[in-house]
Amino acid sequence: MLNVFTLANGRLIQEEIASAEALTGVTPVWVDMEAPTPQEKGWIASRFGLTLPADIVDDDLEESARFYEEDNGELHIRSDFLIDDNEDPRNVRVAFILFNKVLFSVHDEDLPVFRLLRLRARRIPALIEDAKDVLLKLYDADAEYSADALESIYDALEAVSARVLKANINDQEAGEALAAIAEEEDLNGRIRRNVMDTRRAVSFMMRTRMLSAEQFEEARQILRDIDSLDSHTTFLFDKINFLMNATVGFININQNKIIKLFSVASVALLPPTLLASIYGMNFRFMPELGWEYGYPFALGLMAMSVVAPFWYFRRKGWL
Repeated sequence: MLNVFTLANGRLIQEEIASAEALTGVTPVWVDMEAPTPQEKGWIASRFGLTLPADIVDDDLEESARFYEEDNGELHIRSDFLIDDNEDPRNVRVAFILFNKVLFSVHDEDLPVFRLLRLRARRIPALIEDAKDVLLKLYDADAEYSADALESIYDALEAVSARVLKANINDQEAGEALAAIAEEEDLNGRIRRNVMDTRRAVSFMMRTRMLSAEQFEEARQILRDIDSLDSHTTFLFDKINFLMNATVGFININQNKIIKLFSVASVALLPPTLLASIYGMNFRFMPELGWEYGYPFALGLMAMSVVAPFWYFRRKGWL
């Protein structure tokens, strides 16, 4: 899918391109390509003189190949953007190319940050003035989207805390809590990676001296916002570790209760087992022979040997 964005009265106007002829005469500030076909890449090469590499959005690029400038003035930036999907949160690679005052973006799927920018640019006049503004506003929206995702983690962990820290929790509830905690930990890690990547991209733009004074100050504000998010991700990481340890601790307590019952039972049943083995031996002169109450006495002694340990354990608080 190929979309071009032009500026009209300070607002972004979006137009979907379905043919090479539709690009003729268009002077866009932003060209967005979602999973572009070879034919659409050919349209871009013919109209703007820009050749898009086949591996432009590959995830296995060298780190040094993510931010660089070509001799012809092409500025290449590879950035990861977060998709906070409840079922499958993920980071999606986006390739940006600034060339001849036009921003070209290539990605494999639609991104919430891009939708948010398009919505704002249509409603807020004079939000964007050139291609560099588009890129900065995307990174600004990305930081805000990451902050919203962190808030959702806070809410999810509060719900998990209410379940884990209650009076009694069984193994099934503990297992569900562990699964929920693991999901939030994965999302928190993706957010941390996302803001780190955004920081690197904005820092690269500042180092290249391509920004105006106003844009440079906006980039500094984005970096300050990202720095504030770092402390939240660190706090959430500690909270996740605490909840994980607490949940595992409750599981261990439940397991210890079961082991304690078996231990107490084995200790309590040891004396009657010993008595039964003694009285069951094939002695020539058994202790109860010649005594009318020998067997009842032996059974009573075995019962007392069971009751006495349980009474002692309960008095000690072991039961």
